[in-house]
Amino acid sequence: MARLACAAALPLACAAVALLPHAALAQIPPGAKQPGEFPHVKLTTGMFVIDAGVAANDPDREQGLMYRTQLAPNEGMLFVFGENAVHCFWMKNTLIPLSIAFMRADGTITDIDEMQAETTNNHCPRNNGVYALEMSKGWFSAKGIKPGMKIDGLPRPQ
Repeated sequence: MARLACAAALPLACAAVALLPHAALAQIPPGAKQPGEFPHVKLTTGMFVIDAGVAANDPDREQGLMYRTQLAPNEGMLFVFGENAVHCFWMKNTLIPLSIAFMRADGTITDIDEMQAETTNNHCPRNNGVYALEMSKGWFSAKGIKPGMKIDGLPRPQ
């Protein structure tokens, strides 16, 4: 009887998958890192703890959160740069809308921007920095986090 139930359920499951939006079915291309393969760091700001994947080299920064279809509630991606400069971002192949905070070497947030999924618009801070933290869209505003506040626990830039 259990086999019959599974056989009957399988076509329904396949039909349900066919109705899912394209983004929910996104595949990470060969050669790209799986989300769990990025090093992780725990960051804090006020009472909030952030689980951030770390992108500290060119290939990891180029991939970032591309191909991801979701983030956990306090999950993000920290981009670490070796030079204090204006580092611009775009959302090519990024399937979920994100918020980004740009930071100086001491962790002070200088700029926060909102980014739409799958766009090639440039998102550049007005100030130089060495870090950028991407979170789900609206995360910073929902937590009351603004420019001038600090993110703690940042790894040293290389």
